Amino acid sequence: MNAPHVEETVWIGLSDGCRVAARLWLPRADTEPVPAILEYLPYRRRDRHRGDDAVLHPAFAAEGYACIRVDMRGAGDSDGLMNDEYTPGEWKDAVEVIDWIARQPWCSGAVGMIGLSWSGFNSLQIATLAPPALKAIVTTCASDDRYGDDMHYMGGCLLNDNIQYGSTLFTWIATPPDPEIVGERWRDMWLKRLETVEIPPAARWMQHSDRDGYWKSGSACENYGSIKAAVLAVGGWADGYTNAVMRLLSGLTSPRKGLIGPWGHAYPHVATPGPAIDFIAYAVRWWDHWLKGRDTGIMDEPMLTCWLQEHEKPQSRYGARKGRWIAEESWDSPNVSVRKLGINANGLGARGGVLDMSVRSPASTGLASGEWCPYGWGPDMPLDQREDDGASLCFDGEGLAAPLQILGGARVHLVLSCDNEEGMVAVRLCEVAPDGTSSRITYGLLNLQHRSGHGAAEKLVPGRRYEVEVKLKDCAYETPTGHRLRVAISTAYWPLAMPAGAGTTVTLHEASLALPVRGAKGARPASLGEPHVPPALATTVLVLPERGRLRMSRDLSAGITRVEVVRNLGAVRIEDVALELKALGSETYEIKPDDSTAVRSETTRLAEFRRTGWCAAVETHSVLTMEGGNWRLKARLEARHGNETIFARDWNLIIPRSSAE
Repeated sequence: MNAPHVEETVWIGLSDGCRVAARLWLPRADTEPVPAILEYLPYRRRDRHRGDDAVLHPAFAAEGYACIRVDMRGAGDSDGLMNDEYTPGEWKDAVEVIDWIARQPWCSGAVGMIGLSWSGFNSLQIATLAPPALKAIVTTCASDDRYGDDMHYMGGCLLNDNIQYGSTLFTWIATPPDPEIVGERWRDMWLKRLETVEIPPAARWMQHSDRDGYWKSGSACENYGSIKAAVLAVGGWADGYTNAVMRLLSGLTSPRKGLIGPWGHAYPHVATPGPAIDFIAYAVRWWDHWLKGRDTGIMDEPMLTCWLQEHEKPQSRYGARKGRWIAEESWDSPNVSVRKLGINANGLGARGGVLDMSVRSPASTGLASGEWCPYGWGPDMPLDQREDDGASLCFDGEGLAAPLQILGGARVHLVLSCDNEEGMVAVRLCEVAPDGTSSRITYGLLNLQHRSGHGAAEKLVPGRRYEVEVKLKDCAYETPTGHRLRVAISTAYWPLAMPAGAGTTVTLHEASLALPVRGAKGARPASLGEPHVPPALATTVLVLPERGRLRMSRDLSAGITRVEVVRNLGAVRIEDVALELKALGSETYEIKPDDSTAVRSETTRLAEFRRTGWCAAVETHSVLTMEGGNWRLKARLEARHGNETIFARDWNLIIPRSSAE
């Protein structure tokens, strides 16, 4: 296989005079016109994302595609400024970029988009604008609902991922371009980027605690019908964004297909937990069908292919998950029916009943949750649930007489009352083995002020009964004979989610479970192959990457529970650009189990770029606490050139926790 022709920097001029920087891979230098595949994101093609790009795009170029990796306006070496994610300006630029690509002599006029996370989001968002040249997309580990299913809120509850990812963006939007690409103007460009950071991103997102117009903008679920391109939606059961795959299959009218493995937040040819697949070959079949007009047979295969997870002992990390591939010809599938189970004082069964049972969980309940968005290569997966079960109301079913397959999103209906004007419930569906081990199958959260929807918060009236429904995350799971299902309900789920105020006692009056049960008539899955991973980028590792929840501790004298998280991409020397890149981060979460207002989330991030004669660094520090019923966010952004601090700014912000009057 011949190596592709690579152009390190291609400049794309936009209509307002801004130029964005791109890296281009062609099958060969004198290639005839071929379809093009675009990946468009802010994650620095020159250094931070260079390793990922080196694996994916040369592989597609070798299969006869022009691949182009564009740094968005204000990111990497591109001109301009950015200060938030998923903006109309981002999409407008992308439409111009797609038009530019389609007009190049090496392009046949057919363009596809591929993306993971940010670029998976904007592939969907840009598809809603229906650029004429955009024929198909591959969206991986992304969401079509920015409020309901991103790392900011879950069920209206504020996630701690809001501050952890907010801190990451806080740092990287302020990083400099590479002087080797932009020349002497690099310092002026950097200073303008630093000065543009008006507010830490986490604070901006907390200012929108309801699903308002800010979140609706860029949520593809608001306008499925405008998407004309074919959509391949890819996810992993360990990832935070799994729900979007099934929603897209149900909601889109354009050609679509869904693929969900056991994976964390990564492309399926390199993702863990395994098994990984030959995703590059699978994607090439997709591209060949939609961009080259070849009948590869991919659209004759089932609409949904997914990994059915099987029971195994809970672990903080897995090399591979037990299970097997299954498929459904369509989604929603007639092979999945809803089984309704009652919840009564004796447990989970055919009939419900009057409960009148109360729970007020310790504020530290949730330590076994794992990360909201695991990456799969650190200790970030859910643990044995028994400690959290002990702080919850638990309702167990009988031992199963036969294996039970769950496919889709379970729902729990509750009639409840509270002793406060605010509160939350966390609902977990667990599987209990004969030895007592409790494994989390899926879970959901609900801010009770959002009981009528996420558009506006409404205070609770203490003592009044409310009917609410908690939708649990989509899953595919087989519970074996002899194991029991457990519904566990708590009033806290920390540190995955921040507390809902000073603590609430919730009284359950009635409850039931609607379970999506898969029948025996599923389709036969197609072969997905063994993973093929092209050669990695040549680097020298200086600091090993590390990610996950490293320590949980209890300070008995202070009454504080603490969780310490590391989030390091590490440090490497990238040989072909003679650059040392350092990307380090950590978080510490603290709470008092008997006082949910005594909560603290702290993050640090460092991005450093070093080459002979040049060293630039950006460092951020953020602390989120609860104060007087509101959030207080203290943050600092500092930039250094060598030993000189060239920019520093501090924020001390009070942000309302709720919009409820």
